[in-house]
Amino acid sequence: MTRAPALADAAPLDGRRRRGQDNRARIVAAMMQIVQGGEVAPSAEQVAALADVGLRTVFRHFQDMDSLYREMARVMEAEVRLILDPPMQANDWRGRLAELIARRAQVFEKIAPFRRAADAFRHRSKFLGSDYARLVVQLREGLAHVLPKDIAAAPAKVEALDLLMSFEAWARLRREQQLSPEAAQRVVEQAVAAVVDA
Repeated sequence: MTRAPALADAAPLDGRRRRGQDNRARIVAAMMQIVQGGEVAPSAEQVAALADVGLRTVFRHFQDMDSLYREMARVMEAEVRLILDPPMQANDWRGRLAELIARRAQVFEKIAPFRRAADAFRHRSKFLGSDYARLVVQLREGLAHVLPKDIAAAPAKVEALDLLMSFEAWARLRREQQLSPEAAQRVVEQAVAAVVDA
């Protein structure tokens, strides 16, 4: 018959587990902070320094930088869902389409630093490529859900709207064309209206 572990034995394990969870959260938060600051390819050394943990601790929790990006993506997806998932407030499809554009503007602003960092690693990471492909599918499904049947049945219009409301279009407006978020959103709204009414 095996002896049940004493409470005294369990306490150090619980303490180690809590420290491990705390270190893991600090590592992810540090990585996200560095990326938000504009560093597209942070090193494990940078992450360890900001998280105030040893380099070995980083690799104990994350076997490689790809697994760290996977954890960051999990955190970002939860934040994105808080923006995209609530029910639309508008009563008509045009109002819901405008809400969708506004919500995407929020999401794209939030994920932009992470997308740039992910793009720097995507060629070396199966996860980053598939993660972004999944987001693209989700955004397209969200658009299809809002469109009325006559527009949803017009393939050229759907493709044009999908492009105009994409992260890539938003990134170009914000970076290359140097528009403010408000100006970029107005451009998207006007372009979408032109396609819808064509």
